[in-house]
Amino acid sequence: MDTRARPFLTSLFKAAVKAADPLQALAAHLPAPPKGRTVVIGAGKGAAQMAAALEQLWDAPLTGTVVTRYGFGAPTQNIKVLEASHPVPDAAGLTATEALLAELTGLTPDDLVIALICGGGSSLLAAPADGLTLEDEQALNQTLLASGAPIGAMNAIRKMFSRVKGGRLIAHTAAPVVSLIVSDVPGDDPAQVASGPTVPCASGRREALAAVARHSIALPPKLAAYLATAPAPPAPTDPAFLKNEVRMIASAAQSLAAAAALAKAEGWPVDILGDDLEGEASTLGTEHAKLALATQGPRLILSGGETTVTLKAKGRGGRNTEYLLAFALGIDGAEQINALAADTDGIDGSEDNAGAFATGQTAQIIRATGQNPATALANNDAYTAFAAANALFMTGPTGTNVNDLRAILIGWP
Repeated sequence: MDTRARPFLTSLFKAAVKAADPLQALAAHLPAPPKGRTVVIGAGKGAAQMAAALEQLWDAPLTGTVVTRYGFGAPTQNIKVLEASHPVPDAAGLTATEALLAELTGLTPDDLVIALICGGGSSLLAAPADGLTLEDEQALNQTLLASGAPIGAMNAIRKMFSRVKGGRLIAHTAAPVVSLIVSDVPGDDPAQVASGPTVPCASGRREALAAVARHSIALPPKLAAYLATAPAPPAPTDPAFLKNEVRMIASAAQSLAAAAALAKAEGWPVDILGDDLEGEASTLGTEHAKLALATQGPRLILSGGETTVTLKAKGRGGRNTEYLLAFALGIDGAEQINALAADTDGIDGSEDNAGAFATGQTAQIIRATGQNPATALANNDAYTAFAAANALFMTGPTGTNVNDLRAILIGWP
């Protein structure tokens, strides 16, 4: 890799994350304080940082509870931060969800609920529907994560098995609710972020059943039987939502624009392929490798979105390393191509890396360690391959989550 490439790619990632920094993002979207109490609830991998930022910006009393992933907490004054498991829910998630529901008890129209919602909330808000158990919800998440289905399909399904998703979390509170949302989903539909605990969605059982069939998802028998008669979540026209507001405070599009602006200031011509790319991670990596080989440099190619991985083996890795290993194999031997793929929350899948770096020499470096990169890709073991090549990208939790950033440098200006 060009010695200039890693620092520059890292600066692009930092620019993207900064554009979604909670303190900056929240400031322009705060509601007016109410006559009564202000209660904060929240869920997601950036929920603690959003809560800390809100406390700095809010000029009136507030209390509340948010839940985030283990290790993603942040110090707060008046808002409790609870931690639970991601991407598969656990008992701590059950406890945290009950705590959020308790915050909503006894509120009046004079009070205000501020909901801080970002990616990761789907698994952190563990609340199986009546008749189901935590084990059922865990089995559902594991099945969906292994299926390779896109996030929209997964959310359409899992909200049918929950007491809080699909707008159910706040459907019955008397207080108005302002949802401040950081989008990590393609298209920035607020009802899809964290499966929409505070935002209703028009889809119901029919759409969930169609998603199961379309993606050949083998639900456990108990869950399949439940879905056949599962009650629909509240509709967007339900009067319970008339008093609510939804404000999208940060998104992948804004972060990609920030990265592009930095690159242009450094003299790079920039192409943005989109902020909503989906599909199988390895397939997209191969397609982007062909694009990079056919592109005349100097040029920076940026993209965002959320790919999926259909698990075929029990290797280590996430969608960004899976994408990038396929990309590295596709540009094997090429010169002057440098790339980074990383999740803006700092965690690729369930590993400790945000993503990885790759060049036309990465596949050969992996081979030199005694590993076969093609075999690693087939075994969903991209993390191990990039670790051997000393090419993992480590950031730790960033405090936000606007999906993935993929950056491909071709040549140098």
